[in-house]
Amino acid sequence: MAVALAFFAAALAVAGAWELLAAVERTRVAAALEHAVAPLVRAGTEGASPTTTERRRLAVLAAGALAAAGWLVGGVTIAVIAAVSGPMIATALVTARRHRFRSALAASAPAVARALADALSAGHSIRGALGTVAIPGPAGHELAKAGRALAFGANTQTVLERLRRKAGSPAWDSIVAGVLLQRDAGGDLPNLLRDLATTLETATRQEREALAATAQARFTARIVLGLPLIAALLAELAKPGLLASLVTNPVSLLLTTFALTFQLVALITMARITRNVTK
Repeated sequence: MAVALAFFAAALAVAGAWELLAAVERTRVAAALEHAVAPLVRAGTEGASPTTTERRRLAVLAAGALAAAGWLVGGVTIAVIAAVSGPMIATALVTARRHRFRSALAASAPAVARALADALSAGHSIRGALGTVAIPGPAGHELAKAGRALAFGANTQTVLERLRRKAGSPAWDSIVAGVLLQRDAGGDLPNLLRDLATTLETATRQEREALAATAQARFTARIVLGLPLIAALLAELAKPGLLASLVTNPVSLLLTTFALTFQLVALITMARITRNVTK
């Protein structure tokens, strides 16, 4: 009987929480939360860097969420440690989303080169081509932004240089260099862009083949790196307060610090090896 009552109580609690979330979505709480995470969203969709105020807001939000999660898992001590790491994690999230934006921008460089070549072959100037090319994703956002700037009278070289710096990719450096070189010295820019697109696609294919060849080794390394964390979580679930005791005991704290340091060194080493393989 007690098990059945507990089951119905849990079901009612889930339904009540769902209704509470539905009610919160129509209040200022949801709007404030959306406003707080907006810089994180823009970092992934526009590659924009948050302002100082936005970074502080994200840090406070991350610290509060991690403190609540740490308190539920391991008590006050874990909550304090998790809250302290909040600003660092918020910064890491913003950096990761901006890196993903730039990676998507670099991956779309061949498609952009071909689209520009087609627009130029159709009779557009480079200013007109930048305004008419439609590419989905981050590249489309940046090209539309460049087209609007040109429509308002911005200098072509200034717009292209801004686009190149925003991409931060050798592929986009080549595209911008080819366009500026053709403007100063002349030449068949559409064919140049098509040849460049073919070269970039070949380089991308070779990089993917290198990643595929090392996929199993990288996956195994990630599993090995994650095993201690999984074991710690399972131990905490089996014996609540274990992680807190590790922090309060000087000897266990020292050993845990050494272990985490070695884990971090292994993670950085694996990332560098992967980066060197794909070069």
